[in-house]
Amino acid sequence: MQLAYTLKDKTILITGASDGIGKATAIECAKNGATVILHGKTQPKLELLYDEIVQAGYSEPLIYPLDFEKITPDDCDTLTKALHSEFGKLDGLFNNAGWLGASSPVQQYDSKLWHRVMQINLNAQFMLTKACLPLLNHESQSSVVFTLDDKNTAYWGAYGVSKAGLKSFMEILADEVENTSINVCGLIPGSVRTSFRTRAFPAENPQNLTTPEEVAKVAAFLLSSENKTINNEASHGATLYYSNLVDSIN
Repeated sequence: MQLAYTLKDKTILITGASDGIGKATAIECAKNGATVILHGKTQPKLELLYDEIVQAGYSEPLIYPLDFEKITPDDCDTLTKALHSEFGKLDGLFNNAGWLGASSPVQQYDSKLWHRVMQINLNAQFMLTKACLPLLNHESQSSVVFTLDDKNTAYWGAYGVSKAGLKSFMEILADEVENTSINVCGLIPGSVRTSFRTRAFPAENPQNLTTPEEVAKVAAFLLSSENKTINNEASHGATLYYSNLVDSIN
């Protein structure tokens, strides 16, 4: 089965767009007609991505650098006010930004590092999503997509706990917005050829891994209005998807 989708006239905010899955998804969304808001903390990388999208002839994106380690509710409100002024609404939010932290036993895990990972991977996602909900709740269908992971074994520390918390947040949010135009789902990319993956598994052969571009096709599909045309694993009102869904997407 081939699944076609379009993002024409959609406005989509992508966090962690500087590299990896976020960067590839920004390009894929722009390619399919969306205007993308590029979030990240590294301005030069965002500028290079901006140039790549414009030079490809896609809709001009918007750059919004923001450090999730230092983000506050006021920062999120400022962002959503800017988006409301520029676009009037938001059609998609891709909560993709994340940080590995350290692979360490709990007994040896640095407490300050634990708080930093939780801030980036969980607290920041909550603050941004909360601020964006009024922009997402409009007459047309919109989507909130979370990049998830299942790392509940030894040495995954704060990263594993934060991703488990993010999944619970997704499920709670999905229940709460069930009767609105907002569709909430999660994407588990699996083993993907990114610098993030290399840091976690330095001895792994990257040629054996899924490419960010393949995962980006799935993410872009989930951000489209066509994402309800397929069923995957239901989880408390939300739906979990896996990167191998790319085999079904045109």
